[in-house]
Amino acid sequence: MINITINSQAVQVPEDSTILQAARMINVQIPTMCHIEKRDPIGACRVCLVEVEGAKILQAACSTPVSEGMVIHTNSKKARMARRFVVELLLSEHDGNCQTCDRGSDCELRTLGEDMGISDLAFEGEKIKPHMDETTPALIRDSAKCIKCRRCVTVCNEVQGVGALYPQDRGFDVFIGPAFCRDLKDVACVQCGQCAAVCPVGAIAEKSSTPAIWDAIENPDICVVVQTAPAIRAALGEEFGYEPGTRVTGKMVAALRRLGFDSVFDTNFTADLTIMEEGTELLTRLKKALVDKEDVALPMFTSCSPGWINFAEFYFPQFLPNISTCKSPQQMFGAVAKSYYAEKIGVDPKNMIVVSVMPCTAKKFEAQRPEMNADGIQDVDYVLTTRELAKMIKEANLDFNSLPDEEMDAPLGLSSGAADIFANTGGVMEAALRTAYEIVTGRELPVENLHVAPITGLDGIKEASLVIEGTVDDWKFLEGVELKVAVSHGLGNTRRMLEYVKANGCPYHFVEVMTCPGGCIGGGGQPRFTDDSVRLKRIAGIYAEDEGKKLRKSHENPDVQKLYQDFLGAPLGEKSHHLLHTHYAPKSQTMSD
Repeated sequence: MINITINSQAVQVPEDSTILQAARMINVQIPTMCHIEKRDPIGACRVCLVEVEGAKILQAACSTPVSEGMVIHTNSKKARMARRFVVELLLSEHDGNCQTCDRGSDCELRTLGEDMGISDLAFEGEKIKPHMDETTPALIRDSAKCIKCRRCVTVCNEVQGVGALYPQDRGFDVFIGPAFCRDLKDVACVQCGQCAAVCPVGAIAEKSSTPAIWDAIENPDICVVVQTAPAIRAALGEEFGYEPGTRVTGKMVAALRRLGFDSVFDTNFTADLTIMEEGTELLTRLKKALVDKEDVALPMFTSCSPGWINFAEFYFPQFLPNISTCKSPQQMFGAVAKSYYAEKIGVDPKNMIVVSVMPCTAKKFEAQRPEMNADGIQDVDYVLTTRELAKMIKEANLDFNSLPDEEMDAPLGLSSGAADIFANTGGVMEAALRTAYEIVTGRELPVENLHVAPITGLDGIKEASLVIEGTVDDWKFLEGVELKVAVSHGLGNTRRMLEYVKANGCPYHFVEVMTCPGGCIGGGGQPRFTDDSVRLKRIAGIYAEDEGKKLRKSHENPDVQKLYQDFLGAPLGEKSHHLLHTHYAPKSQTMSD
C-alpha cells in the first residue's frame, strides 16, 4: 500500500493502482469513455484527464499509475476545462442526431455533455463519411455516430477473442470496423453484441424487430405468443429504476399482456425440456463410450448459446461433433409452440407468430438460421432484447412500477429453479447435474442447497468433478466413474480452453460454454452498463429465484412430463429428435455462409 492524496483526502491504495482505480476506491468519480474494467488502459478518449502536482501536463487517470506521495486534483479548474474541451471536440465530430437516436438518455456522451454544462457546440468539426451497415440479422453499425473510443475493439478482441472490429486508416480518417472496410456479414462476427453493450453512443446497436411485432399484435388473424428468457427477470427492472438483480417477473408478465400478446410463456419451460434432452444425450454418449467402446465425440459441449455456436463454426469446426444436437431453449420453445400448443388451441402454425425476449443479440441471428425450422415453419419469428422490451413498454405508456404481479400462462409457463439458473454462467451445467445425477443414482445431487460451488462465480474457466456412487440398475456402468466437467464464459476464455484441449487432449466429459461474460445475465442485449458488480447482483437475483421455488429439478416439472406423455414420447425419441434437435456446419472466417 502507498499513500496518496486525492482532492485533499489522504488515502492508502495498492501500489499497482491507477489514478482512476484509486479514485473509485473512495467513490471519487472521474468520467471515462474508453475504459473497460480489467482491461489494459489505452487512454484513447482523454476524457479522464486530472491534475497531478509536479507534473508538467495533465494526466490520463485510466493509464497513469499512482506513486508514493502523489497529490491529485480531479476537479481543479484546469482539469475540468480540459475535460470539457475534449468532450466538445468529440461532440464536434459526432453526427449524433440526438433528436431521433434511440440511445436518448442512455447515451454516455450526451449525459457527459449535460453534466459538464455544455449547451452549445463550440466547434464545427468535419464529420466522418457516414456508412450504415445493416447486413446482419442482429446488429447495425452507424459510422457517423462513432467517437473512436475503441471500447468495441477492446471487447471484441480482448474479451471475446473474435477480432471482427479494428481501427482502420490513420489520423482523422481513422474509423472502426471490420478489416478491408467490409460489412459485418462478410467477416467472422459471432453477433454476440458485446460491442453494442459497451458502445457509449449509438454507433453499434441491435437491429430492432419492434415495428414488425407491433404489426403482428394488431393483426386479428395472427396469434402472437411471447417467451421470456430467465435472465430478463433479473435485469429488466434496471430500465425502470430498480437495483440490478431485482426480480420483476410478475410485472414483466403483466406488461407483456398489456402490450397485447395473446399468450405469455416462459423460455424456462423449454430450459427444463433442454435438460431432459441434453442430459439424456450426455448419458447416451457416455454409455456408448464406456460400454459399447464406440468412438464417441466427448466431451459434449452445451448448445444453448448461439454466439458460441457461431464461434465454433468459424474458429473450431473440429469440435462441432462434440456440440450437443439440442436446439437452444429459445428454438425448442418455438418448435413446441407451433406444434404441440398450436394443435392444443386449434391454430394453424402458419398463423402463429412466436416472439422471444432475450438478453442476447445473437438470438436474433439464431432465429433466422435455416436449421431452425420444423416442417418448413420457422421456429421463432422475432427476437427482442431486454432493452427493446423496455422501449416497447415505455412506448405503450405503461407505468411499469405500478403493474401487478401476474403469472405465466399454461401449459408452457411452469418451470423449475434449475431452468432459472440457465441465466448464470455455470447454471446449465448445474441444472444438468441435478437431473443426470438423480436419474443415475436415484438420489439428489450431494452438494449443499443443490449448488455446485466450484462452477459458480465469475472465474473465466471453472472445473468440477463428481464421483458417481450407488447407481441404479440401468446405470451400473457409471458406478465409480469420476464425472469431470468444465464451464467457460466469455469467448476469449473459451478460445484458451479449446486451444489447450487441442494441444493436450481433453480431461472433461461435459463442458458448458456461454458466449458473454457472466453468462446470459451479461448478454449483449441487457441494460447498460454491465460490469462485474452488476453481473454479480443479477446472478444473486437468479439464484434467489431458484432457491425460492419448491420445484428445483427439471425432470420433476409436471408440464414437461405431460408434454412427453401426450406428444413427444421420450427424450431423444423420433418426434423430439425431429422438433428439438439440429446440426451445424463449418463457416469460412472471411465470408459468412
